[in-house]
Formats: sequence, structure tokens, C-alpha cells
Amino acid sequence: MAFGLRDVTPYLLLLMLISTLGPLQFGFHLAELNAPADVITCRKKSISTLEKVASLIKPGPPAPPQDCIQMDDASFAAVSAIFTVGGLLGALTAGPFTSKRGRWLSMQLTALFYLLGSVTETFASSVAVLSIGRFLSGIGAGSSTVIVPLYISEVAPPAQRGFFGAFTQISINVGILITQTLGYFLSHDNAWRLILGTGIVIALSQGIGLFLVPESPSWTATAKGDLTQARRILQRIRGKESNIDEEVEAWGQGDGKLSTEEEGLLTRHESALSDTPPTPLAPQAGAIPPETTHLGFVQVVRDPLYRPAIIAVVGIMFAQQLCGINSIIMYSVSLLQDLLPTSSALLTIIISIVNLGMTMASSPLPDRFGRKTCLLLSIMGQGSSSLALALSIVLGIKILSAISVLFFVGFFALGLGPVPFIMASELVGPEAVGATQSWALGANYAATFLVAYLFPIINTALNNALGGAGWVYFLFAGFALIFTGFIARNVPETRGKKDADEVWGRVRRVD
Repeated sequence: MAFGLRDVTPYLLLLMLISTLGPLQFGFHLAELNAPADVITCRKKSISTLEKVASLIKPGPPAPPQDCIQMDDASFAAVSAIFTVGGLLGALTAGPFTSKRGRWLSMQLTALFYLLGSVTETFASSVAVLSIGRFLSGIGAGSSTVIVPLYISEVAPPAQRGFFGAFTQISINVGILITQTLGYFLSHDNAWRLILGTGIVIALSQGIGLFLVPESPSWTATAKGDLTQARRILQRIRGKESNIDEEVEAWGQGDGKLSTEEEGLLTRHESALSDTPPTPLAPQAGAIPPETTHLGFVQVVRDPLYRPAIIAVVGIMFAQQLCGINSIIMYSVSLLQDLLPTSSALLTIIISIVNLGMTMASSPLPDRFGRKTCLLLSIMGQGSSSLALALSIVLGIKILSAISVLFFVGFFALGLGPVPFIMASELVGPEAVGATQSWALGANYAATFLVAYLFPIINTALNNALGGAGWVYFLFAGFALIFTGFIARNVPETRGKKDADEVWGRVRRVD
């Protein structure tokens, strides 16, 4: 089917909006300490543009004692990094849990972790308490970036899965943009707590909104074994006039057509669906025995049938980070402080807007040109931009440095941003998709941790050894070249493929 939105209903868009609040909070918490860092750590009383303008227009009374948490660089680094540790824990445990207990309950638990983390952070008065809040938020973030892409791939129309799969990365970028914008105006006195407190509002919105979201029809059919309920959910998502037989058949629970008894059940319960909250664990009348055995985290690696998919997914996730995107997202302020006539806080907003805009503009491309094609174009573009950035910094060509950064971010949004999350759920069958998502996000968080900690160290070491700056981007260009070869050799195309067997060119015997 050609790309289009004719199969997209308002109800589906509502499900996407609510479910992607999880990844949005990942982006929000990832960047929440960026702008107000100096205020939180008692180094400055304000870096807020709004506060500075207000003080010039109307000088106010003497400022109250500063509300901050005294910490040195090492302590602040620990507070920042523990979010990644929580994210890794959430990513590793979310896959097996959501395979056994369902997507709906799993998303509700991520909302709970986000809520507990945000409350703890907002009212923290010590490094230890702030760290606990960041860790809890990290668990929610890691879990949501496993569960939500999986849920989206299971409720989106097959022909638009690439388009809707990009919503994960889009929502992450929206979260980053929200918190950096808030930081631009609220990084003063105790107003930084309002930035962290916004996370409470978003978490509550997610938890309440999920009561409008049904369980995944695919999980309901394959894991729970209730084909009648699964058809009912899918029909509501697709619309009453849509033919869903082909999608149902892909679940492997029959030929996709209703028996007379099932059709009667569907008719009797159709009107009740809109009034009944989702109960993913309750037994259903007319249920058929589950036929899918879900594999665990270690099982998928040991099984030679799934091992190539795990290697491909882990490789893609390392490529996403080791090509250097977080060196720009996390360190662009210090890197570009002499290149553009603007404040550091405003610069981070501009980069986030470019990243978000390119991600949205590129979202239809994986369905038009293929996932693998977008990955290769993205990684080669990032490698070229990285090489140009390295040369421009070394040679002191400031305008080229600024342009290279924008192209660097734009090429990331083309493929390396959204496609890894899409492919992680398309390279294996439903029996292994939860564990595969955990491997994917585990690798992603591990690679993110490496870049976050090693970039400043390696950058400084290379600059001291070779003189000048920018040498580390030659290293990122080299990684791009290596991962281009890896993806070309080890990652198959998944666009338009019915199942994992077709993706890998396997033929299963039926006898």
C-alpha cells in the first residue's frame, strides 16, 4: 500500500498522543538539569532571561535566600548520570514484564515511576534525594522507551508503522524542547523547582489518559489468547468499516475470519467497549488458549534463530550514539560558545527546534524508501557532517562549524533517530519482541553513558595532544564509516515484510 493516512482514525491519533507521553517524559527528564544547572548547584542565582528583563523594567525587593543544593562537579555528574542507570534498569526489565503482563499495565507503571521521580526531584533538598528522584524517573524513561514503540507498532496500520514509529523520537525531542524552553525562563532563585514540577503534571496526565487506551490487540491475541477481544479492540482502532482480516491472520491465530459464534460475541460486546475500562489481566469469555511462548532476555541470545536480530539491534543502537549525537545535544553550549552571537541557553533551544523539525519532516521516509536506506543515508550524512565539523573547528572556519552542526543534527533525524526504535520490534516475531526491545534499549543506554562520560575526557586529551580543538569529530567520522559497513552487512530491510521469517528470508516447514 502506498503511504497515506486513510486508515488513521481520530481514536488512533488519541492513542498515539497519550502513549507517547512516556517518551516525551524521557526527553524532558534527560534535559531538565541542563539550563538551571548553575542555579541548582548554588553557583549562580539566575541565568533566566525573563528574570533579567523583569529586574530591568521594575526592580523588585531584595531576593530571598537562594534555594539550591550545594554540590561540586563530581556530585552533579553523579546526579545527572544516575538517570541513565535507572534507564538501563527499566529497559532491561520492561521487555519481559510487558510480554507477560501486557502493554497497558506496563505503561501505567511507567507513569507511576515518572510521578514518584518528579515529586521526589521537585522537593529534594539534598544530593541524595535528588539522585533518588532522578533514578526513579530513569526507570520510567527506560521502560517507556521499550514499551511505547512496541505498543505503537502493534496498533498502527501496517503501511504506516514507520510513520507512527517516528512518534517516539518526535516526542522525545518535544520533551527536550519543553524543558529547555522552561529553563530559559525559569532558571532563577527557586523557580527551577517549577521546571522539575512540570514533570508531575505530565506524569498525572499520562496516568489518567491511559484509561482511554486499550490493551494491544496483538498481545491480547497472541499472549492472552483472546482472539475475540483482540478483534474487537483492533476494529475499534481501525474503524467499523475497515477490513482487519489480514492483520488478524498475521497474529497466527487462524485465518483471520470470524466464526459465527465469534461474530455474535463481537456484535453483543461492541457497544460495551466504549464504556468498559481496559482490564488486561481479566479472563474473557470465548478465550482460546495462548499459543505463544515469550522468550527471555538471555534466551534470545542463545537461540541461533534470534541471535542475528539481537546483533543487528545492538549494533544499530550503538551506531545511534557512537556517531556522536549526544556530543552535540549535551555539549553544544561549550563547543559553539564562540561561533554564534547568542546565549548558551538560547542556542540549545535552536538546536532542539532543528532536531524536532527534521524528525517530523523525515517521519514518512522510512515507509517510502525503507528503514535500511534511511539508516545508511543518515549515518553517511552524519559522518560527512562530522568530518566537516572537525575540519572547520581545526581550521577556525566558524560559519562552516555552525552549518555542519545543523546538518549533523538533521541527518540524525533522517534515520538514526527514529529507525532503530522501529526496527527493534520488526526484526523478530512477537514471542521475542519484548526481550529484543530490552536488548535494544540496554545497548542504547550503555552507549549513551559511554558518550556522556568519555566525550569530554577524550576531547580534552586529543586537543591537548594535537593542539587546537575539534579532533574528536574525526573519531566520530571514523565510527560512522565502521557502522555504515556493519548496517550494510548485518541489518536487513523490514519495510513491507509480513513477519520476521520474511525479513530474514527464512522458510518454516509446516508438517
